[in-house]
Amino acid sequence: MKKFLYLILVVLSTVAYAQPPIPAKPQAKPIALTGGVAHIGNGQVIQNSIIAFDKGKLTLVADATTARVDLSKFEVIDISGKHVYPGLILPNSQIGLQEVSAIRAMNDYNERGEINPNVRSIISYNTDSEYIPTYRFNGVLLAEATPTGGLISGTSSVMEMEGWNWEDAAHTVDVGVHLNWPPITRRQFDFNTFTFAESPNKDYDKQVGELEQFFGESVAYGNQASKETNLKLAAMQGLFDGKKTLFIHANTSKELIESVRFAQRSGVKKITVISGTAALWVSEFLKENNIPVILPATHNLPDRNDDDVDLPYKLPALLTQAGVTVSLSNDNSLHGGRNLAFYAGTAAAYGLSKEDALKTITSNTAKALGIDNRVGTLEVGKDATLFVSKGDALDYRTNVVSHAFISGKLVALPGIQEELYDRFSNKYGHKR
Repeated sequence: MKKFLYLILVVLSTVAYAQPPIPAKPQAKPIALTGGVAHIGNGQVIQNSIIAFDKGKLTLVADATTARVDLSKFEVIDISGKHVYPGLILPNSQIGLQEVSAIRAMNDYNERGEINPNVRSIISYNTDSEYIPTYRFNGVLLAEATPTGGLISGTSSVMEMEGWNWEDAAHTVDVGVHLNWPPITRRQFDFNTFTFAESPNKDYDKQVGELEQFFGESVAYGNQASKETNLKLAAMQGLFDGKKTLFIHANTSKELIESVRFAQRSGVKKITVISGTAALWVSEFLKENNIPVILPATHNLPDRNDDDVDLPYKLPALLTQAGVTVSLSNDNSLHGGRNLAFYAGTAAAYGLSKEDALKTITSNTAKALGIDNRVGTLEVGKDATLFVSKGDALDYRTNVVSHAFISGKLVALPGIQEELYDRFSNKYGHKR
């Protein structure tokens, strides 16, 4: 019996140890961060800054050498020698929708069927995910929970990396609909030759026709004064008045052009494309149409054998030089999302300035998601979603986050990896 009780206590202590941190309470009093190097997110840097916020909103962003502010009513945090940044934003992620990929019951990001704009990722969002703390201790404080699969995957929402439930964590609900443009050619990996083989997509015209019909029906549905409720058609309505963004996933240059023109003909007001190297070959087209691009992680190999081996590293700089608004994301794996800052750091090493690289994970992403009125830069009136790093946040050696605030709430930073590191460091007498 003693052994049995001991086993139960060990199991319970292990489970308790692995629980995500308790969500933070709302901001109780005004806070001022003084003396830090402020990276505003729009290219501007303040070497000696004072940043104040109250009730979750920024109330002051100024140069401490010239500003005269009465801080008697503020909780003052001295961050001299440190750097302060807007909260990083990760687009096109399955955060909160997937936990253990090998367990079917822990994957809730893909629904059956081809056309599902009414599928809302937000109601499946799991605030107890163990991935969430690992994101925020690297400065990723906002992420887009995105459904996948089919021609129209569903509707995504931007989530805060903190909260008791999805209602608490919701930052901007239903920001856009995700369209997977049909491939003109299909690429399949041949294990016999260990190469990719391409073949025409025989269903391409049929799939495009289905999309044309559905978008046409959606426009007609919105124009009816009285109508019977249709969830699929109702979910499309924000696309035609600019309230929602159409996120187009396309793989080749031709697919990018055809999908964008299709969306424009259908009356879609706001378009963002999610693509890779293909965007570079049609950069002039994207610039002319003022269409932002969300790129995959820079830590990748090139798509094709004849591409430069460092093309993924250079791609953000090349597109930025071409006048395209560029944002960085992660690939479909969840574990790499926390490295978002370091993807931008690689882009900075291959052509972008540090502040322009920061834009690709803050202000540019906010614009691409349609949430730049609230986040993306450190400006008065915007959300107090920001973090303090001991050094350059884009460098993995110096990105050591000491404070993180989400809508003014001071959030707990340690994740399970850090806890395990400290646990076993103490066991063997090592200190961080």
